[in-house]
Amino acid sequence: MIRRIALFITMIFFAALLTNAVIAAPARNVATQIKTSAVSAILMDENGTVLYEKDAHKKLPPASVTKIMTLLLAVEAVEQGKIDLSDQIYTSENAWRQGGSQIWLEPGEAMTTKELLTAVAVVSANDAAVALMEHIYGSEEAAVEAMNQRAENLGLTDTHFYNVNGLPAPEHYMSAYDAAIIAREAIKHPLYLEMCGIKEYWLREGKNWLVNTNKLLWWYNGADGLKTGWTEEAKYCFVGTAKRDGLRLIAAVFATPEPRSHLREAMKLLDWGYANFSAVPIIQQGDVAERIKVNKGTDKEVQLVAAQDLNLVLNKGEGKNLQKKIVTDSNINAPVANGQKCGELIVLKDEKEIGKVDLVADRDIPKAGLFRIFQDMISSLFSLSK
Repeated sequence: MIRRIALFITMIFFAALLTNAVIAAPARNVATQIKTSAVSAILMDENGTVLYEKDAHKKLPPASVTKIMTLLLAVEAVEQGKIDLSDQIYTSENAWRQGGSQIWLEPGEAMTTKELLTAVAVVSANDAAVALMEHIYGSEEAAVEAMNQRAENLGLTDTHFYNVNGLPAPEHYMSAYDAAIIAREAIKHPLYLEMCGIKEYWLREGKNWLVNTNKLLWWYNGADGLKTGWTEEAKYCFVGTAKRDGLRLIAAVFATPEPRSHLREAMKLLDWGYANFSAVPIIQQGDVAERIKVNKGTDKEVQLVAAQDLNLVLNKGEGKNLQKKIVTDSNINAPVANGQKCGELIVLKDEKEIGKVDLVADRDIPKAGLFRIFQDMISSLFSLSK
């Protein structure tokens, strides 16, 4: 009898596990249908949602995919005014010695920041990468330290840089997941995408023709970046991005076996993504979502706008029956600063939160003077007495 009861309880337990597995299984499990020759791979949307992964946190040599971080720091230096696109940069002997993919810089040769950025983005020039980063940071060592610090700031745990260009080194590694996160940060910068989107470029007054190693720019609808890589140790690596119908996807594949297989495998992931997911626009940056009252301010109300675009990536056909909920601070006192967070717009599906965006004040509202506050109090008393 005891055995029968134990067997019955065991059957109920396993039935419950199976039931929960079916309920919890998301539609994205269709990703198991994908097979890739990449040792490590990931497909991510621009919000950072992982749509597919295969050993995505495996630490691997990234070859020239390294330069997605090199380019990010260089582009940020331009945006911050540390360097200018027209600056003349002179080639050091260290840059000249790099070898591998290069534009054959000579010691002392000068090129502009824009030319070196283009050489790194288009043909993955190792010498240009070193010359550029030495100019910004004073030395390659200081640049590497900055790259590792930036990786830490992005929360990357499977990345360590030993150089700025990805030439083989035991202490130089990256994961496909980390590469996708760097790419996600990079695409926020228009100059970055502009550089990576250049298909061909004539250097040295038309003497040298540079053709982008990222053939998806020609082959794949919506592709606009980012970076290829190859060494014997790393094999073929690629981080690419494309945007169609408002949906931006990022694919990273590491250690594919033969020439152009990294491009083929990335396109396979992107194709799967666009076949199975769609972008549902909720609100665009700067759109007004709500108006709220402000106490003791020169204005009595402030408009709340979306701090950034909110586009949800959902399985195709799941974009219906979404609910929007606006949550704001109940008591806002002046002064209010332009861009100050005062609430959130939350998107729900089946009463579960699936996305949100900060709502911020669209302008400054200074604190009113005592006379103005007294006037408002009198007005409020009269309005209550009516």
